[in-house]
Amino acid sequence: MDTSIKNLNKWANRHHSIWIDFLRGLLGVFLIAKGISFITNTQEFEDLTAPLSNYIVGGMFTFHYVAAAHIMGGIMITFGLLTRWCVLAQLPILIGAIIINFTGEMRPINLFLAITILIVSVFFLIYGSGKNSADYYFKMEK
Repeated sequence: MDTSIKNLNKWANRHHSIWIDFLRGLLGVFLIAKGISFITNTQEFEDLTAPLSNYIVGGMFTFHYVAAAHIMGGIMITFGLLTRWCVLAQLPILIGAIIINFTGEMRPINLFLAITILIVSVFFLIYGSGKNSADYYFKMEK
């Protein structure tokens, strides 16, 4: 596993563009904003998760996981720190967001956003942080 991650990092560093860093930062900022939105408007979160209320165990646990994962993960993704791990923490939330659109009231814009963010997240799960990131900086400091 360690060698496959090193190979992915080498490939990503060879095929790097400043637009990828911009996209990573945009993903992080979007996640932070969404996490803050959930914290400031808990009723919106409850309305969104209402269709799955029979299946979700611990509504408050889910709320805190989603809010914390979005805010902390968004900050770390923005700076490129442990990007793959932070994206991995986002995947269950994003898949849940897509499922919610099919079990409850269909909101096309939310579905589009969830699918788009899921695709971008999977890209960074494979690609990693890139050259202009905290991960790359700390790796070079060794």
